[in-house]
Amino acid sequence: MLNFKQIITFAYESEYDNAYDLNTKKKFSIPKIYDANGDLSKRWYVYFSYRNPKTGKLKRITPFYGDANKYRSKEDRMQVLTQYRKTLLKFLQQGYSPFADNSQLHSSLNKKIEKPVITLNPVKTEIKAIEEVIETTPIKIEEKVEEPKMEIREAFDFALNYKKQVVSVTTFRGYKNRIDVFLKWINTTHPTIKNIDELTKKITFEFLNSVLENTSARNRNNYRTELSSIIQVLEDNELIKSNFVKKIPTLKTTPNRNKTYTQETQEAIFKHLEENDQVLLLFIKFISYNLLRPIEVCRLQIKDINIANKTIQFKAKNSPLKTKIIPELLWKELPDLTQFNPDDLLFAGDQIGGHWDAKLNNRRDFYSKRFKKNVKQKFDLGIDYGLYSFRHTYITKLYRALVKESSPFEAKSKLMLITGHLSMSALEKYLRDIDAELPTDYSDMLKNK
Repeated sequence: MLNFKQIITFAYESEYDNAYDLNTKKKFSIPKIYDANGDLSKRWYVYFSYRNPKTGKLKRITPFYGDANKYRSKEDRMQVLTQYRKTLLKFLQQGYSPFADNSQLHSSLNKKIEKPVITLNPVKTEIKAIEEVIETTPIKIEEKVEEPKMEIREAFDFALNYKKQVVSVTTFRGYKNRIDVFLKWINTTHPTIKNIDELTKKITFEFLNSVLENTSARNRNNYRTELSSIIQVLEDNELIKSNFVKKIPTLKTTPNRNKTYTQETQEAIFKHLEENDQVLLLFIKFISYNLLRPIEVCRLQIKDINIANKTIQFKAKNSPLKTKIIPELLWKELPDLTQFNPDDLLFAGDQIGGHWDAKLNNRRDFYSKRFKKNVKQKFDLGIDYGLYSFRHTYITKLYRALVKESSPFEAKSKLMLITGHLSMSALEKYLRDIDAELPTDYSDMLKNK
């Protein structure tokens, strides 16, 4: 038995008879080529509708791809699909149907089945012949056929694949985890939703409300942000009409902030770690003296440290590559770095320098848990204190020392070079958030005069 796709793919181009009766209901729509607006990363195909003999209604037939998508240029792909379209149109007009066994019809037409040779560089006469087939087709009334809709899972996979090319591994993992939760929720609460065009603001709002109810406003806002970013990719690629998530408001939240340590507590922690955990102490000193974030310290490799210049290069939150000096206070704490492999991590679990087969987030969690066990429990520190608190503590120290010797603006200008903030406004906001900038005593202004 010859199936419909075999006939389209391997049929030899031949003359055709017009089997289409304009006095009856139209049996099929003229096949069209979907070229994804020229995007070669998407699938191109030929699509059409055929009247279902049982229901009497035009039904979209599974799109036909053939070998078209293996070609990597627009011209080649279009030529292949044009050939498929031409062959498909001929066989539809001869009476072939996707709802029937076409073997008998094929035999009666006495057409020899041969695999056509698709020429990627056809001569002008062949192009003209294809054009004539399209122009002279007896089907004059064409039903408007909507472009096939992408399934919701396929659409989000497309957007995630795009994000994978432009964001870090950690950021991508966050996107994927949240999208998986979202799609699982849709499958459970709205199982009838199949295509991406069926997803609405109302449904997304309902999901975000469930996140809020079960977790927190902050987590709900994080879901909203990442969903908006993913759906924006779909809008940009014209898979949906608009990014409706942008219209969903962000909830007001009170962010958790790591507090700064008092001088006494900080000194006590350093003394305790000097005696009990020198690896964790050096880790903390990179946060304190070099003002790095914990995850930035976890990324450091031996090759990131320039021994001659006493500088360090690393991937920062606001920059793909940032260079800082290593202050002498920290430099003298480092071991002989020449004994290590350049690709070794500076902090490799329980040791300084070495290979550590663990993901970045897992490495950060390792030191966070170690700090909780060896320090927080020992000093009975609350949830507001963590590794990040050392960065706040030492930036506060630096600013207050600088402002004693210069104006606030000059102090902030010098501090920017040390902290790595990209703008004065960003640094000022940070200093306000950690209460580093305090006024002088204003008692005299409160006295009655």
